[in-house]
Amino acid sequence: MRIITIIGARPQFVKAAIVSRYIRLHNDNSSIHIEEKILHTGQHYDYNMSQVFFEQMGIPTPTWHLGCTNDIACMRDAIIPLIDGQADYIMVYGDTNSTLAGALAAEACNIPLIHIEAGLRSYNMEMAEEYNRIETDKRAALLFCPTYTAVENLRKEGITQGVYHVGDVMYDATLYFAQQADNRSTILHQLNISPKQYYLATIHRAQTTDNINRLSNILSAFLQVQMPIILPLHPRTRKVIEQSDTLTRLVQDTPHLHIIDSVSYLDMLLLEKHAALILTDSGGVQKEAYFHHTPCITMRDETEWIETISAGWNTIVGTDTVRILHAIQHPKQPQNEITEYGCGKAAANIIQILCQNEY
Repeated sequence: MRIITIIGARPQFVKAAIVSRYIRLHNDNSSIHIEEKILHTGQHYDYNMSQVFFEQMGIPTPTWHLGCTNDIACMRDAIIPLIDGQADYIMVYGDTNSTLAGALAAEACNIPLIHIEAGLRSYNMEMAEEYNRIETDKRAALLFCPTYTAVENLRKEGITQGVYHVGDVMYDATLYFAQQADNRSTILHQLNISPKQYYLATIHRAQTTDNINRLSNILSAFLQVQMPIILPLHPRTRKVIEQSDTLTRLVQDTPHLHIIDSVSYLDMLLLEKHAALILTDSGGVQKEAYFHHTPCITMRDETEWIETISAGWNTIVGTDTVRILHAIQHPKQPQNEITEYGCGKAAANIIQILCQNEY
Protein backbone atom coordinates (compact mmCIF):
# COMPACT_ATOMS: atom_id res chain seq x y z
CA MET A 1 0.00 0.00 0.00
CA ARG A 2 1.49 3.33 -1.07
CA ILE A 3 0.53 6.43 0.90
CA ILE A 4 1.67 9.98 0.27
CA THR A 5 1.15 12.13 3.36
CA ILE A 6 0.77 15.85 2.66
CA ILE A 7 1.64 18.18 5.52
CA GLY A 8 2.74 21.78 5.80
CA ALA A 9 1.79 23.32 9.15
CA ARG A 10 2.79 22.82 12.74
CA PRO A 11 -0.36 20.98 13.98
CA GLN A 12 -0.03 18.52 11.10
CA PHE A 13 3.56 17.70 12.04
CA VAL A 14 2.41 16.57 15.50
CA LYS A 15 -0.31 14.29 14.12
CA ALA A 16 1.85 12.94 11.30
CA ALA A 17 4.61 12.07 13.78
CA ILE A 18 2.29 9.67 15.59
CA VAL A 19 0.70 8.06 12.53
CA SER A 20 4.06 7.71 10.76
CA ARG A 21 5.54 6.10 13.87
CA TYR A 22 2.70 3.61 13.99
CA ILE A 23 3.12 2.82 10.28
CA ARG A 24 6.73 1.84 11.02
CA LEU A 25 5.63 -0.33 13.95
CA HIS A 26 2.95 -1.90 11.78
CA ASN A 27 5.46 -2.76 9.04
CA ASP A 28 7.58 -4.65 11.55
CA ASN A 29 4.68 -6.95 12.46
CA SER A 30 2.38 -7.28 9.45
CA SER A 31 2.30 -8.93 6.05
CA ILE A 32 0.63 -5.80 4.63
CA HIS A 33 3.46 -3.35 3.99
CA ILE A 34 2.69 0.37 3.98
CA GLU A 35 5.08 2.59 2.07
CA GLU A 36 4.70 6.17 3.23
CA LYS A 37 6.27 9.19 1.58
CA ILE A 38 6.03 12.68 3.05
CA LEU A 39 5.29 15.79 0.99
CA HIS A 40 5.94 19.07 2.84
CA THR A 41 4.19 22.01 1.18
CA GLY A 42 6.29 24.60 2.99
CA GLN A 43 3.29 26.39 4.53
CA HIS A 44 5.23 26.67 7.79
CA TYR A 45 8.81 27.07 6.74
CA ASP A 46 11.07 28.48 9.48
CA TYR A 47 13.01 26.40 12.00
CA ASN A 48 10.77 26.98 15.03
CA MET A 49 7.59 26.33 13.06
CA SER A 50 8.79 23.35 11.04
CA GLN A 51 12.26 21.78 11.13
CA VAL A 52 12.50 21.42 14.91
CA PHE A 53 9.39 19.21 14.80
CA PHE A 54 11.00 16.80 12.37
CA GLU A 55 14.14 16.65 14.51
CA GLN A 56 12.45 16.14 17.87
CA MET A 57 9.57 13.91 16.85
CA GLY A 58 11.18 11.47 14.44
CA ILE A 59 9.07 12.39 11.42
CA PRO A 60 10.54 10.82 8.26
CA THR A 61 12.48 13.24 6.08
CA PRO A 62 10.12 14.60 3.40
CA THR A 63 10.59 13.16 -0.07
CA TRP A 64 9.43 16.52 -1.45
CA HIS A 65 9.62 20.03 0.01
CA LEU A 66 7.73 22.51 -2.12
CA GLY A 67 8.36 25.87 -0.47
CA CYS A 68 4.94 27.17 -1.54
CA THR A 69 4.14 28.99 1.75
CA ASN A 70 0.38 29.51 2.15
CA ASP A 71 -1.08 29.70 -1.37
CA ILE A 72 -3.56 26.87 -2.05
CA ALA A 73 -3.38 27.10 -5.83
CA CYS A 74 0.44 27.08 -5.78
CA MET A 75 0.45 24.03 -3.54
CA ARG A 76 -2.19 22.15 -5.54
CA ASP A 77 -0.46 22.76 -8.86
CA ALA A 78 2.91 21.72 -7.45
CA ILE A 79 1.53 18.58 -5.80
CA ILE A 80 -0.36 17.15 -8.80
CA PRO A 81 2.63 16.09 -10.97
CA LEU A 82 4.38 14.57 -7.94
CA ILE A 83 1.51 12.31 -6.84
CA ASP A 84 -0.13 11.41 -10.15
CA GLY A 85 -0.05 7.62 -10.43
CA GLN A 86 2.32 7.35 -7.48
CA ALA A 87 0.01 6.48 -4.56
CA ASP A 88 -2.89 4.30 -3.53
CA TYR A 89 -3.99 6.93 -0.99
CA ILE A 90 -3.30 10.57 -0.23
CA MET A 91 -3.41 11.34 3.49
CA VAL A 92 -4.11 14.82 4.88
CA TYR A 93 -4.63 16.17 8.38
CA GLY A 94 -6.79 18.87 9.90
CA ASP A 95 -7.92 22.06 8.25
CA THR A 96 -5.04 24.15 6.91
CA ASN A 97 -4.49 25.40 3.38
CA SER A 98 -2.09 22.49 2.89
CA THR A 99 -4.97 20.13 3.79
CA LEU A 100 -7.27 21.50 1.10
CA ALA A 101 -4.49 21.73 -1.46
CA GLY A 102 -3.76 18.05 -0.90
CA ALA A 103 -7.44 17.18 -1.21
CA LEU A 104 -7.79 19.10 -4.48
CA ALA A 105 -4.66 17.48 -5.89
CA ALA A 106 -5.88 14.00 -4.90
CA GLU A 107 -9.20 14.70 -6.62
CA ALA A 108 -7.45 15.88 -9.77
CA CYS A 109 -5.39 12.68 -9.86
CA ASN A 110 -8.32 10.42 -8.95
CA ILE A 111 -6.49 9.07 -5.88
CA PRO A 112 -8.60 8.14 -2.81
CA LEU A 113 -8.24 10.69 -0.01
CA ILE A 114 -7.80 9.95 3.69
CA HIS A 115 -8.78 12.81 6.01
CA ILE A 116 -7.57 12.50 9.59
CA GLU A 117 -9.47 14.79 11.99
CA ALA A 118 -12.52 14.80 9.75
CA GLY A 119 -15.95 16.14 10.64
CA LEU A 120 -14.98 19.07 12.83
CA ARG A 121 -17.22 22.09 12.51
CA SER A 122 -17.22 25.52 14.12
CA TYR A 123 -20.10 26.71 11.89
CA ASN A 124 -18.23 29.98 11.41
CA MET A 125 -17.72 30.44 7.69
CA GLU A 126 -15.56 33.51 8.32
CA MET A 127 -12.82 31.08 9.32
CA ALA A 128 -10.75 29.83 6.40
CA GLU A 129 -10.29 26.61 8.36
CA GLU A 130 -14.03 25.91 8.26
CA TYR A 131 -14.14 26.12 4.49
CA ASN A 132 -11.05 23.91 4.26
CA ARG A 133 -12.64 21.24 6.49
CA ILE A 134 -15.90 21.12 4.59
CA GLU A 135 -14.31 20.96 1.16
CA THR A 136 -11.78 18.33 2.26
CA ASP A 137 -14.47 16.13 3.80
CA LYS A 138 -16.51 16.29 0.57
CA ARG A 139 -13.59 14.75 -1.29
CA ALA A 140 -12.49 12.12 1.24
CA ALA A 141 -12.95 8.38 0.78
CA LEU A 142 -11.97 7.59 4.37
CA LEU A 143 -12.88 10.07 7.11
CA PHE A 144 -11.28 9.44 10.51
CA CYS A 145 -13.11 11.39 13.20
CA PRO A 146 -11.71 12.28 16.65
CA THR A 147 -15.14 12.61 18.31
CA TYR A 148 -18.70 11.33 17.99
CA THR A 149 -19.81 14.91 17.40
CA ALA A 150 -17.64 14.96 14.28
CA VAL A 151 -19.31 11.75 13.05
CA GLU A 152 -22.73 13.35 13.61
CA ASN A 153 -21.66 16.54 11.82
CA LEU A 154 -20.82 14.49 8.74
CA ARG A 155 -24.10 12.57 8.96
CA LYS A 156 -26.01 15.87 8.92
CA GLU A 157 -24.19 16.75 5.71
CA GLY A 158 -25.09 13.40 4.13
CA ILE A 159 -21.64 11.87 4.52
CA THR A 160 -21.86 8.39 6.06
CA GLN A 161 -19.71 6.13 3.87
CA GLY A 162 -16.12 5.60 4.99
CA VAL A 163 -16.68 7.46 8.26
CA TYR A 164 -15.01 6.11 11.41
CA HIS A 165 -14.68 7.32 14.99
CA VAL A 166 -11.07 6.46 15.89
CA GLY A 167 -10.22 8.84 18.73
CA ASP A 168 -7.80 11.74 18.65
CA VAL A 169 -4.25 11.33 17.34
CA MET A 170 -3.26 14.46 19.26
CA TYR A 171 -4.10 12.60 22.46
CA ASP A 172 -1.84 9.79 21.24
CA ALA A 173 0.89 12.39 20.72
CA THR A 174 0.48 13.94 24.15
CA LEU A 175 0.68 10.57 25.87
CA TYR A 176 3.71 9.49 23.86
CA PHE A 177 5.74 12.70 24.05
CA ALA A 178 4.82 13.90 27.57
CA GLN A 179 7.56 11.87 29.24
CA GLN A 180 10.10 13.09 26.69
CA ALA A 181 9.05 16.66 27.42
CA ASP A 182 9.60 16.09 31.15
CA ASN A 183 13.05 14.66 30.51
CA ARG A 184 14.30 16.86 27.68
CA SER A 185 12.66 20.29 27.89
CA THR A 186 14.35 23.02 29.95
CA ILE A 187 11.89 25.75 28.99
CA LEU A 188 10.74 26.53 32.54
CA HIS A 189 14.34 27.00 33.64
CA GLN A 190 15.14 29.09 30.58
CA LEU A 191 12.21 31.41 31.29
CA ASN A 192 12.81 31.37 35.06
CA ILE A 193 9.21 30.42 35.83
CA SER A 194 7.72 27.96 38.31
CA PRO A 195 4.85 25.50 37.80
CA LYS A 196 1.38 27.03 38.21
CA GLN A 197 2.89 30.51 38.63
CA TYR A 198 2.17 31.75 35.11
CA TYR A 199 -0.48 31.85 32.40
CA LEU A 200 0.24 30.59 28.89
CA ALA A 201 -1.23 32.39 25.87
CA THR A 202 -1.29 31.72 22.13
CA ILE A 203 -2.67 34.04 19.45
CA HIS A 204 -2.35 33.09 15.80
CA ARG A 205 -5.66 32.77 13.92
CA ALA A 206 -6.07 35.12 10.98
CA GLN A 207 -9.55 35.99 12.24
CA THR A 208 -7.83 37.49 15.29
CA THR A 209 -4.62 38.87 13.87
CA ASP A 210 -6.28 40.49 10.85
CA ASN A 211 -8.56 42.55 13.11
CA ILE A 212 -6.70 45.20 15.10
CA ASN A 213 -9.66 45.70 17.44
CA ARG A 214 -9.80 42.02 18.37
CA LEU A 215 -6.08 41.83 19.00
CA SER A 216 -6.15 45.12 20.93
CA ASN A 217 -8.96 43.83 23.17
CA ILE A 218 -6.98 40.69 24.00
CA LEU A 219 -3.81 42.63 24.80
CA SER A 220 -5.85 45.12 26.87
CA ALA A 221 -7.10 42.20 28.96
CA PHE A 222 -3.55 40.93 29.40
CA LEU A 223 -2.57 44.42 30.61
CA GLN A 224 -4.97 44.08 33.56
CA VAL A 225 -3.87 40.58 34.61
CA GLN A 226 -1.48 40.28 37.55
CA MET A 227 -0.01 36.86 36.78
CA PRO A 228 2.98 36.57 34.42
CA ILE A 229 1.83 35.62 30.90
CA ILE A 230 4.07 33.62 28.58
CA LEU A 231 3.22 34.30 24.93
CA PRO A 232 5.08 32.24 22.29
CA LEU A 233 4.42 34.51 19.35
CA HIS A 234 3.43 33.26 15.92
CA PRO A 235 5.37 35.11 13.16
CA ARG A 236 2.12 36.47 11.70
CA THR A 237 1.04 37.91 15.06
CA ARG A 238 4.46 39.42 15.68
CA LYS A 239 4.35 41.18 12.31
CA VAL A 240 0.90 42.66 13.02
CA ILE A 241 1.97 43.96 16.43
CA GLU A 242 5.18 45.49 15.09
CA GLN A 243 3.26 47.33 12.38
CA SER A 244 0.76 48.90 14.82
CA ASP A 245 1.73 51.69 17.22
CA THR A 246 -1.34 50.94 19.36
CA LEU A 247 -0.51 47.26 19.75
CA THR A 248 3.17 47.98 20.32
CA ARG A 249 2.32 50.37 23.15
CA LEU A 250 0.01 47.82 24.77
CA VAL A 251 2.82 45.27 24.75
CA GLN A 252 5.30 47.79 26.14
CA ASP A 253 2.86 48.76 28.91
CA THR A 254 2.48 45.15 30.05
CA PRO A 255 5.76 44.20 31.78
CA HIS A 256 4.35 40.87 32.98
CA LEU A 257 3.72 39.82 29.35
CA HIS A 258 6.73 37.78 28.29
CA ILE A 259 6.83 37.44 24.50
CA ILE A 260 9.04 34.64 23.23
CA ASP A 261 9.63 33.03 19.85
CA SER A 262 7.58 30.03 18.78
CA VAL A 263 8.67 26.98 20.76
CA SER A 264 9.16 23.30 19.95
CA TYR A 265 6.43 20.76 20.59
CA LEU A 266 8.18 19.35 23.66
CA ASP A 267 8.60 22.84 25.14
CA MET A 268 4.96 23.61 24.42
CA LEU A 269 3.80 20.42 26.13
CA LEU A 270 5.71 21.36 29.26
CA LEU A 271 4.41 24.94 29.22
CA GLU A 272 0.84 23.66 28.85
CA LYS A 273 1.23 21.07 31.58
CA HIS A 274 2.54 23.50 34.20
CA ALA A 275 0.48 26.63 33.36
CA ALA A 276 -2.10 27.78 35.88
CA LEU A 277 -4.34 28.76 32.96
CA ILE A 278 -4.20 28.74 29.16
CA LEU A 279 -5.62 31.56 27.00
CA THR A 280 -5.77 30.70 23.32
CA ASP A 281 -7.45 31.09 19.95
CA SER A 282 -6.03 27.76 18.78
CA GLY A 283 -8.06 24.63 18.23
CA GLY A 284 -5.38 22.12 19.15
CA VAL A 285 -4.25 23.96 22.28
CA GLN A 286 -7.79 23.74 23.70
CA LYS A 287 -7.55 19.95 23.61
CA GLU A 288 -3.98 19.83 24.85
CA ALA A 289 -5.06 21.96 27.80
CA TYR A 290 -7.62 19.29 28.63
CA PHE A 291 -5.12 16.47 28.14
CA HIS A 292 -2.98 18.14 30.84
CA HIS A 293 -6.04 19.04 32.92
CA THR A 294 -5.13 22.72 32.68
CA PRO A 295 -8.11 25.14 32.61
CA CYS A 296 -8.53 26.88 29.27
CA ILE A 297 -10.10 30.13 28.09
CA THR A 298 -10.74 30.24 24.34
CA MET A 299 -10.62 33.72 22.84
CA ARG A 300 -12.94 32.96 19.95
CA ASP A 301 -16.70 33.06 19.45
CA GLU A 302 -17.03 29.29 18.94
CA THR A 303 -15.10 26.03 19.13
CA GLU A 304 -14.94 22.78 17.22
CA TRP A 305 -14.25 20.98 20.50
CA ILE A 306 -17.63 21.43 22.18
CA GLU A 307 -17.04 18.50 24.54
CA THR A 308 -14.35 20.56 26.31
CA ILE A 309 -17.03 23.17 27.05
CA SER A 310 -19.71 20.76 28.26
CA ALA A 311 -17.20 18.98 30.49
CA GLY A 312 -16.21 22.30 32.09
CA TRP A 313 -12.57 22.41 31.05
CA ASN A 314 -12.91 25.25 28.55
CA THR A 315 -14.66 28.64 28.46
CA ILE A 316 -15.55 30.58 25.30
CA VAL A 317 -15.16 34.34 25.72
CA GLY A 318 -14.66 35.81 22.26
CA THR A 319 -12.27 38.75 22.16
CA ASP A 320 -14.12 41.08 24.52
CA THR A 321 -11.79 42.46 27.20
CA VAL A 322 -14.40 42.34 29.98
CA ARG A 323 -15.39 38.74 29.21
CA ILE A 324 -11.76 37.61 29.12
CA LEU A 325 -11.07 39.20 32.50
CA HIS A 326 -14.26 37.83 34.03
CA ALA A 327 -13.37 34.30 32.91
CA ILE A 328 -9.89 34.64 34.41
CA GLN A 329 -11.23 35.95 37.70
CA HIS A 330 -14.11 33.45 37.94
CA PRO A 331 -12.78 30.15 36.59
CA LYS A 332 -15.11 27.22 35.98
CA GLN A 333 -14.82 24.06 38.00
CA PRO A 334 -14.35 21.12 35.60
CA GLN A 335 -17.10 18.54 35.95
CA ASN A 336 -16.35 15.49 33.81
CA GLU A 337 -13.69 13.51 32.02
CA ILE A 338 -13.90 13.29 28.21
CA THR A 339 -13.79 9.71 26.95
CA GLU A 340 -14.39 10.05 23.21
CA TYR A 341 -10.80 11.16 22.48
CA GLY A 342 -9.92 7.52 23.08
CA CYS A 343 -7.13 5.94 25.09
CA GLY A 344 -4.11 6.75 22.97
CA LYS A 345 -4.75 4.24 20.17
CA ALA A 346 -6.19 6.46 17.43
CA ALA A 347 -3.22 5.87 15.10
CA ALA A 348 -3.50 2.10 15.62
CA ASN A 349 -7.21 2.27 14.81
CA ILE A 350 -6.51 4.22 11.62
CA ILE A 351 -3.91 1.75 10.34
CA GLN A 352 -6.11 -1.23 11.20
CA ILE A 353 -9.03 0.20 9.20
CA LEU A 354 -6.73 1.03 6.27
CA CYS A 355 -5.48 -2.54 6.16
CA GLN A 356 -9.05 -3.90 6.35
CA ASN A 357 -9.91 -1.75 3.33
CA GLU A 358 -7.14 -3.49 1.38
CA TYR A 359 -8.97 -6.82 1.38
